[in-house]
Amino acid sequence: MAETLFFNALNQAIDEEMARDSTVLVLGEDVGHYGGSYKVTKDLHKKYGDLRVLDTPIAENSFTGMAVGAAMTGLRPIIEGMNMGFLLLAFNQISNNAGMLRYTSGGNFTIPMVIRGPGGVGRQLGAEHSQRLEAYFQAVPGIKIVTCSTPYNAKGLLKSAIRDNNPVLFFEHVLLYNLKENLPDEEYLLPLDKAEIVRKGKDVTILTYSRMRHHVMQAVKPLERDGFDPEVIDLISLKPLDFDTIGASIAKTHRVIIVEECMRTGGIGAELTASINDRLFDELDAPVLRLSSQDIPTPYNGKLERLTIVQPEQIVEAVQKMVALRV
Repeated sequence: MAETLFFNALNQAIDEEMARDSTVLVLGEDVGHYGGSYKVTKDLHKKYGDLRVLDTPIAENSFTGMAVGAAMTGLRPIIEGMNMGFLLLAFNQISNNAGMLRYTSGGNFTIPMVIRGPGGVGRQLGAEHSQRLEAYFQAVPGIKIVTCSTPYNAKGLLKSAIRDNNPVLFFEHVLLYNLKENLPDEEYLLPLDKAEIVRKGKDVTILTYSRMRHHVMQAVKPLERDGFDPEVIDLISLKPLDFDTIGASIAKTHRVIIVEECMRTGGIGAELTASINDRLFDELDAPVLRLSSQDIPTPYNGKLERLTIVQPEQIVEAVQKMVALRV
């Protein structure tokens, strides 16, 4: 086991897959000589050269289209968005082409590509650099959406995403890159479509993902002291949702709180709530509760920015109110 930073775990995943498979390549802005804006592609250019680590112009729509074409020919491109908010400029290529070409070609083409990069609300990055794009793409057919939350799952999930024969949107949170964790020395892969039970409990199911996993676990400490026993599930896969794990937990706790950094209106929590009510309504002893970000552009001011997203104390209060009776 070796202690590894989050961004280095991602770097290892890409490096190992490039060494294993010569069809894997990386492209994006400053991914080559500079090593990526968050150093996820550090030193890969020295090792693999210009043809496999491509520095692109600031032209997201163009280089995403190039990656789709490369995937159609049998290559496995990894796109790095310097900031995931910039990939809105490539929305057409991701949705109409990457997501649909396998279907519209009658299965003649597969699109094995990964679109990854930093997103989420950072620390005073301003509205345009604080985007949460998962809900933008959730309705697009043909793509998978994965969110990593720890160095361990970041590495295992990214390796699996690179090997997958479908386009995968791989979301990393900008504030998690310096997390540290001991990683196994041996190779490992993690499934792209499975949620992780972070903490087992019986009082209430808390569904979360990405950075909010860590806010939830901060909230768990005072809740445990007060006798509450929440079950915490990191969704990991946002498309498709792992309803086997979600359903088994709700059948045990009969209460659900969704904690997300996504916007409340039309967010992941909205889709989760609808799906839970459709599939598991008879298991619920209380309405599903959503804790989501405010429906406003993220302020630059640090104090106002904090107020727009869910904080651990709000999670504590929500659990206390929902469970009502302490164990």
